[in-house]
This record gives sequence, C-alpha cells and structure tokens, in this order.
Amino acid sequence: MELMDVFAVVVEQESLNKASHVLNLSQPALSRKIMKLEEELGVELFFRKGKRLELTRVGQICYEHALELRHSDRKFKQAIYEYKASGKHSSITIGASLTTLQATLPDLITIYLKDHPMTEIKALTGKTHEVVTMVKEKKVDIGLVASQINAFGLSCEPLFNDHLCLVLPLGHSYIDRSALAIRDLHELPMILFSKGTWYRILMDELFQRFNIFPQVQMEIDSFEAIIRLVSTCKTATLLPQSYLRDDLIRNSELILRNIPELEQTTRTTSLLYSEDASAHPEALKFIDKAKQHFSLNRA
Repeated sequence: MELMDVFAVVVEQESLNKASHVLNLSQPALSRKIMKLEEELGVELFFRKGKRLELTRVGQICYEHALELRHSDRKFKQAIYEYKASGKHSSITIGASLTTLQATLPDLITIYLKDHPMTEIKALTGKTHEVVTMVKEKKVDIGLVASQINAFGLSCEPLFNDHLCLVLPLGHSYIDRSALAIRDLHELPMILFSKGTWYRILMDELFQRFNIFPQVQMEIDSFEAIIRLVSTCKTATLLPQSYLRDDLIRNSELILRNIPELEQTTRTTSLLYSEDASAHPEALKFIDKAKQHFSLNRA
C-alpha cells in the first residue's frame, strides 16, 4: 500500500524531484522505492527520458489501481470515523422460529448489512410461541415467525405467504406421473420436520383432514439435512416454497411436483415487534428494509 501511494504521487507530480519534496523523502530514497515496486511487480512502470518520466501501458494500469486503493482507504477511514463519532455500535437482536431462521432470516440480514455494515445482528431461536414471548419481554427487538400473530402490545407485519411443496429425488417413481393428488402421499416414505414446528403442525393438520398416513422414516429440524437426506435416501419430503430456491433444487438434483391441496396450506411469514419500537430506530430500519424487499419481490 505504501509503495503504491508513493508511486501515485510520482505520477501526479510528473518528476522524482517534485515528488520527493511532497513526500519529504530524498530523491535517491524515492528512486529506490519505485525500483522496489517495479521489482515486486516484475514490470517497468516508467519510460525514463532524461529527467522526465512517462508512464508505460502497465504503469497506467498500476496507477489506476493505486487510485482505487487510495479511494478504498479513504472510504474505510471515513467509516471508522463515523463509527467512532456515533458513540456506540448499533445492534439488533432478532428472535426467529427454526424454519424462518433457516429459510428467511439469512437473506434479510444480508440485505440489511449491505446498507448498514456497522450493525451487529444477533439471533435467538425458539418455537413460535417462544419467539412471541421474547418480543413481549423485550429479550429481542424483532421476531420472525411463520405465522400471523394477534397479541396485545405487539404489531405484526406480514411479509409473504408460503405453501408446502412435494420434493422428490431424481429417479423417484412419482416424477413421471402425469398428475399427483393428495391421496398419493398415503403410505409414501417421507422425511418430515420434527413434531412441534409450525410446518409439521401444518402437515399433520393436512394429513388428518384427508385421512392420510405417510410412512415417516425420519423427523429432522434442519432444512439442509432434509435436503441432503432426500437425495441420499431417495425418499420424498414436504418443504416450504420460500426455501426452495432454483439453485438449491438444481444443485441438489431434486424435482418439485405440484399438488393442488398443498397450495392451500398457506402460512404467512411475519415480523413481530413491540408497539413502542420507535425507541429502537435500528429495528425500525430493519423492518422497513424487509417490507421493501418482499414488496419488490411481489411486484
């Protein structure tokens, strides 16, 4: 970084003599620094014509890079200054149910930190009713759950609606069927969410409504583990549409099949926050950013 800075000053002053005065270096010491940079890069940066210096083509490329480094360094120092001037490091604590922690929260954090990189974000997980209690007791600033909640003292901001999808591994016998109905899940070997999670409750209500008894081979809390085991064990599963990104399906060699009754298993993912959340501006910024993100996706 230091050599690139020195090199940029030489280019801008157009002579070693002038640059040495600006940098408060002797001319021989300055010449040695330029020679050292040329040795490190393995190229000549200047055509030397008497006392005049002219940039080579690679010298011009090097100068453009030096300017980028200078700009980046200034931006970094400005960020540090703003952080120190703010007097404190801003933070947000988010309570998330297991499903939203895996399917929705990572994207929201990425989007928020892009505009607010100095914010520290902490996450606590629990079942939906536990997240609601966390928000009520102010143990977290925001709750993210796969449900709509009506609770005294809390505001609920719906983000998007979600439904379950049938996920199959390559080679599964159901892939070639022209159409599938909910009855086709009866006695079907499946990997499902653990009991007690919102999506498992949704599934069990669905199975009971249609008098269906799938052959549950495994019950797991992790989306990632379910995806990997579906491919490994060559069995089916039900997962929320919001988690099933195109790249994930493609890379895991999975197939999605539509079943009309599954599209009726709608669950709304929402943000919860205290009605006095105005005392926490960072949390309000996070909520606004999340609403904006899903509003754009719907459009």
